[in-house]
Amino acid sequence: MDLISRRVVFKALVFLCFIRSSQGRDHFTKLNLPPFLKASRFPTFQHEAYDYIIVGGGTAGCPLASTLSQKFKVLLLERGGSPYGNRNITLLENFHICLADVSPESPAQGFISTDGVINARAKVLGGGTCINAGFYSRAKPSFVQQAGWDADLVNQSYPWVEERIVHWPKVAPWQAALRDGLLEAGVSPYNGYTYDHLYGTKVGGTIFDETGYRHTAADLLAAANPNNLRVLLYASVNKIVFNTKQGHRKPRAIGVQFKDENGRHHQAFLREERGSEIIVSAGAIGSPQLLLLSGIGPRNELKKHNISVTIRNEHVGKGMSDNPMNSIFVPMKSPTKQSLIETVGITDAGVFIEASSGFSQTDDSIHCHHGIMSAEIGQLSTIPPKKRSFNAIQKYVDNKYSLPKEVFDGGFILEKIDGPLSTGNLVLVDTDVDSNPSVTFNYFQHPKDLSRCVYGIKTIEKILKTNHFTNLTANGAGYPMETLLNMSISANINLIPKHTNDTTSLEQFCRDTVTTIWHYHGGCHVGKVVDQQYRVIGISGLRVVDGSTLFRSPGTNPQATVLMMGR
Repeated sequence: MDLISRRVVFKALVFLCFIRSSQGRDHFTKLNLPPFLKASRFPTFQHEAYDYIIVGGGTAGCPLASTLSQKFKVLLLERGGSPYGNRNITLLENFHICLADVSPESPAQGFISTDGVINARAKVLGGGTCINAGFYSRAKPSFVQQAGWDADLVNQSYPWVEERIVHWPKVAPWQAALRDGLLEAGVSPYNGYTYDHLYGTKVGGTIFDETGYRHTAADLLAAANPNNLRVLLYASVNKIVFNTKQGHRKPRAIGVQFKDENGRHHQAFLREERGSEIIVSAGAIGSPQLLLLSGIGPRNELKKHNISVTIRNEHVGKGMSDNPMNSIFVPMKSPTKQSLIETVGITDAGVFIEASSGFSQTDDSIHCHHGIMSAEIGQLSTIPPKKRSFNAIQKYVDNKYSLPKEVFDGGFILEKIDGPLSTGNLVLVDTDVDSNPSVTFNYFQHPKDLSRCVYGIKTIEKILKTNHFTNLTANGAGYPMETLLNMSISANINLIPKHTNDTTSLEQFCRDTVTTIWHYHGGCHVGKVVDQQYRVIGISGLRVVDGSTLFRSPGTNPQATVLMMGR
């Protein structure tokens, strides 16, 4: 697995393959952001203490730091670098390239779940907002109610984010075809441009502006009080420090240990005041991992790695979920204009329909890797693991050049499952914070998730039979669904063995072609690992604020709600 995961599998987890120059540094200057310092510049001795130390400068961590800095001294620790000046982060055209980068400096850290699905986690200031498809859509009101949040405060916090980094897209032709196809297929009414989660078809917001420039959670730091905020990059927190002296009712978080870009170790501490806190916002993978490394988790799991138990909690790392996605590839008459997620169909069956297009706009794009659609990666899943060699890879690289270019002209219609109901777990592989833990999502373990996938595929079939799509396809009359399913079996790249009945059993197609859309969550659930105020149960001075606390992914895409959560 290491052989292909390090040098091949992560040559992109997405759909696009082109590049152009960036104006990222100019944008950085205009934002008037606070200084970003490398972790190695953190003084070893005589450094100041903080009211809040935030671990993880991502989707939740950046708005959280900006907000708290208005009144308090805040230290924000981010394990990755800056997004500014990196055109592969900032430009829509280069969406896939960050995910393809497997270098130590990459803003994305790839991992493969034990299910065999290729995935990625952010490693950059701004977190997932730097490497995602940019779609912005709020949670539905019932989600807010079930979470126990103050609805008025929620409705004040969303706009604070939106006025700073969210834009309306100019709907691309592929997205317009999906919009019209959804309505003709019965996914109605049409709700127009809206951030709200409404049944029917709509156009949502995006963090890409009209020039294709990405605005990330890091931009929200421009609203911080620079006198109260210190931002350290390349600061990998490997342990939370506790005061466990006898006489204390329960352990209290007082600081963190982290290593800098040179591997040197540092410590940062809170002020000795009752309200001071460590807030972990390291994401659904990083937050439960850090709790485990700090001795908070199942006793047997900690014992396995010789980690001293700070407090036993059998729920840390449990209840991991990832929204399963399956996509149908549709060849077009001519290359389609690039688009990421803009239009969405929200069905009452718990299935969301979205689309992307345009990974093949240039004549030489066939020579590029096409992310999870890359032919040589896809074919590896049909080879027994022990026979997956670089010679086998090269064979499929060579074969791809003989493929007709029409194979790469088209777009994808995606269906993904709300929730989902299937859950798994996260466990440590070792005690190195830079290592990915072992994650299992158990895609389609729950039968309702599988039935909803079948519903989604059948809905896509209805859409493809509408005039809006038959007029666009390469043969001018639409393709039989079996033909499209056969194409899509190779297009949906994972390391799950394929079956001969993929096109006759939609259930088998769902199981065999499942991929991620990076909406994993869980591991630090409210009521199990943290309380209703996100305080870690049994510990003083420690909270978790990010997607790891969620039982389900909010809205069609969690980005908006996690940004709001941080605010």
